[in-house]
Amino acid sequence: MKIQDKMSVLELVEQMGKSGVLGAGRLYRATELLADVMADEDTAVFLSVAGPMVPGGLRNVIRDLIDDGYIDVMITSGANLTHDLLEAFGGRHYRGIEKDDEDLCQMGMGRIADLYTKSEDFEVFETRITDIMSTIAEEKSHLTIREFLSKIGGMVDDEASILHTAAKKGVPIYAPGMIDSMLGLQLWMFTQDHELHLDASGDMHELSDIVYDSKKVATVMLGGGLPKHYALASNILKGGVDAGIQITLDRSEGGSLSGAPLEEAKSWAKAKAGSNLVTVIGDATIVFPLMVAGARAMINKKQK
Repeated sequence: MKIQDKMSVLELVEQMGKSGVLGAGRLYRATELLADVMADEDTAVFLSVAGPMVPGGLRNVIRDLIDDGYIDVMITSGANLTHDLLEAFGGRHYRGIEKDDEDLCQMGMGRIADLYTKSEDFEVFETRITDIMSTIAEEKSHLTIREFLSKIGGMVDDEASILHTAAKKGVPIYAPGMIDSMLGLQLWMFTQDHELHLDASGDMHELSDIVYDSKKVATVMLGGGLPKHYALASNILKGGVDAGIQITLDRSEGGSLSGAPLEEAKSWAKAKAGSNLVTVIGDATIVFPLMVAGARAMINKKQK
């Protein structure tokens, strides 16, 4: 690789491609594949997001991909949606606070690695989301999780919000494990004295239609867990995905899905024989912004 002054991101990624091996080669191939599926109108792009990607700095990256029409389906944890709403309601994620964790608890602060949240921001979140759920329950008391999230997005007044942008663009967001989050906790508390029921299996009717109606499907997976599995398993209906990109820090030896090589998905018909699969080992908050910047530049370069 040759590094020069004033290099663009694309030039850097292309130099990694000239090396072509190890992590550099994987990053280049993943970026090239991402550009191909983003630009292909026949490919539906499923983005699965696990881990603290919103508080970790990817909120705008994901939101802009949705707004620009590059993402057709998003599958994520309830936690990322909670943190998206936390910021939509005026809260923030903080850095540079060096305190003992027990002291942080006394201060009303929660820690995620080296970023922090304030309990007072969650108090605002709790009030605002309860008001929104009250409005939703008055209109309709039985919804799928996707319908519930779309209605929340339509009632959030924040152009930087993932939920708001997805609702505006008609991009479905699925969160099959939503109950395991602060958003899910507030939903449970709300249902103690209100009628509001979410149908998790009902989402599969709509999602299966998307899979069947798509000529090709590519999955882009940030982290693993339930979002990764939901994105892959929903495509068993048509013999698996046509392409897949995985960014993970998890190891394969334990047999968990989070660290499983994408090639393993072929044995379950979650990825088709001959599908284009690339795994990049690394922190998604580092790798994904590089990939997105490089892929966008590749698309612009081809269009000129």
